[in-house]
Amino acid sequence: MQRIENRTLSSEEGSSLILIIFAGLIGLAVIVGTMAATSLYIERKRLFTVADGAALISAEAFNLDDVQLVDGVARVSLTDTAVKAQAQNYLSIIPKADSVGVQLVSARTPDGVSSEVTLRKTWHPPVVSMFMPDGINISVTATARTVLG
Repeated sequence: MQRIENRTLSSEEGSSLILIIFAGLIGLAVIVGTMAATSLYIERKRLFTVADGAALISAEAFNLDDVQLVDGVARVSLTDTAVKAQAQNYLSIIPKADSVGVQLVSARTPDGVSSEVTLRKTWHPPVVSMFMPDGINISVTATARTVLG
C-alpha cells in the first residue's frame, strides 16, 4: 500500500510557477489598463476645464456700447469673430502646462447670447505609449451664456 501512494505522489509533474507568472501578468495588465483609463479621464477633465474657461470668457466678449435696452431689458448680441478672438486670447494667457497641445477647433455663438467653444488635444497613454505612438484625440465642447440684469 505504501508503494502505491509514493508512485501517485511522485508521478505529479509540473510547477505552479507558470500559473504564478500568468497571474502576475494579468494583474500587471489590469493595473496598467486602470492607470491608462485614469490618465485619460483626468486629461479630459483638464481639457474640459480649459474649454469651460474659454467659453466663459467668450460669453463676455462684447463692449458696453453693444448693450441695447429692449423693452426695459438689457440685451447683447455676440458675434462669431468676437467669440473666437476671446477664446484664442484666453488660450494664449493661461499657464503653458494647461495649454500644451490644445487646439481651438471652433468658437462660435449659436444664438447671439451663448458662446460655444470646442477644443482638441492628443492624449498619450502612460507606460504603454509604444503601442499607440500617435495617441488618441480628445475633443470637448463647452457652452456659456451671457446673462445681463
